[in-house]
Amino acid sequence: MKKITLLLSCVLIALGSQAGKIKFVEYDLPNGLHVILHEDHTTPTVAISVLYHVGSKDEQSDRTGFAHFFEHLLFEGSENIERGEYMKLVQNSGGVINANTSFDRTFYFETLPSNKLEQGLWMESERMLHAKIDNVGLETQRKVVKEEKKQRYENTPYGHLIEQIFANAYEKHPYQWTPIGEAQYIDQASLSEFMDFYKTFYVPNNATLSIGGDLNIAQAKKWIAKYFSTIPRGTKAIPRNTVVEPKQNKEKRATYYDKIQLPACVFAYHIPGQNTPDYYALEMLTNILSQGKSSRLQKAVVDKKQKAVQCAAFNYPTEDPGLAMMFGIANMGVSVEELEKAIDEEVNKVVANGVTAEELQKAKNSTENSFYSANSSILGIVENLANYHVYYGDANLINNEIDRYMKVTLADIKRVAKKYLQKDNRLILHYLPEGDRAKNSAKSLQLKKSKMSGATKKKEEKVEAPVEKTVPGSSISEDQMDGVPFDKAFQFYRQRLGKGQYFKWRGRTYSTDYKK
Repeated sequence: MKKITLLLSCVLIALGSQAGKIKFVEYDLPNGLHVILHEDHTTPTVAISVLYHVGSKDEQSDRTGFAHFFEHLLFEGSENIERGEYMKLVQNSGGVINANTSFDRTFYFETLPSNKLEQGLWMESERMLHAKIDNVGLETQRKVVKEEKKQRYENTPYGHLIEQIFANAYEKHPYQWTPIGEAQYIDQASLSEFMDFYKTFYVPNNATLSIGGDLNIAQAKKWIAKYFSTIPRGTKAIPRNTVVEPKQNKEKRATYYDKIQLPACVFAYHIPGQNTPDYYALEMLTNILSQGKSSRLQKAVVDKKQKAVQCAAFNYPTEDPGLAMMFGIANMGVSVEELEKAIDEEVNKVVANGVTAEELQKAKNSTENSFYSANSSILGIVENLANYHVYYGDANLINNEIDRYMKVTLADIKRVAKKYLQKDNRLILHYLPEGDRAKNSAKSLQLKKSKMSGATKKKEEKVEAPVEKTVPGSSISEDQMDGVPFDKAFQFYRQRLGKGQYFKWRGRTYSTDYKK
């Protein structure tokens, strides 16, 4: 009876997948703009999106935060839309408008009543052709971005977690900084620098216009030609990141202190980019580790050993090689070392023994459900069509990428676990309460003294106590550098290391050749 039920379920899923195939048309305008159109008359609304292939990885190390800043700046208006009116035009029509920025892209979107499609297309063309970029807008958005960083990162528990993971996991690749960037770089940048960034990246040949909903494709094409075909192609070569992160050959360990109550521990392993076969097997693996109450980390670390109040595992989706992460927030009274040991035990079990067929099937069911749920709204469809085109070069993966997940085998999971979940390929980050800083500094100092004392006895010679290096003009030690302003840290390392060297401050790498 169970076999019959399973067979019927598989048939129904297959029939449902075929019936729900997403149809679309795509083409390029002469200026390089890629257009994707999806017609669906279920509801009288349309979703309009423009994906610009520019994210934080396309920034210079001394100008981080540019892509995210432009996410805000391009709502300032245009030559034909007054300052402050851009969002009102959509909201007064009963629509919703927003944007987001990642390491790899900037994505603008709005949902509108279908009779406002032409208006929405005109607005996006205005943003692309002649956005309002002036000193007034720059000063306004500088304040907005600083406040966003304060609220989302500095005043949010574990707000610096992702920032610290990437800052410590990467040495060369621009994924070492996150999209929010550094406020001082935005302050330092001139109007001409912002204009140059706009003219380089926010051009038709670096954009994908994806539209879906209650529209007529023939009419939509006419409006797209009317508003977008006359926008000039970008005249500058679009720079693409070519930096390859060197292979990591030794485990990295880092500690960060924040205003939190419970410590957290993060494991971050280097993995290939999202458009690779191994990525799909790793996706299934992290699903098995943390998806649902019966997942391995939940059962072992949270429920059985009670070492954590929360555990999770996921792959951070990136265009270039990224990270697979496992993390936990410690239970009351549990040390970060105990938590690390508990998570590590589960990782080692997977590496040694793989997973079961039952676990893999459960992960496939969960993945299939998530895959089709992501296309349950028109906005979800237009975003996925744009993503598949830009990152994979194949928009039709919106219909068949699920096949790649379903092909993952037990052998695949065991192979990628052994290949990527290795100690030498990972970062261990201890994210600790600020109150532990003084205690841990004292322990570190005591350990140094103990080692020095042992060395003295062994060599039977007098060794002077180490002189604690300090920032000139202060009593700040090297161990406390993260707690001082950048200028003092820079002065200290410049004097100690000399020119042409590098140092870390608050998890990021800087050169002694120039100040921030």
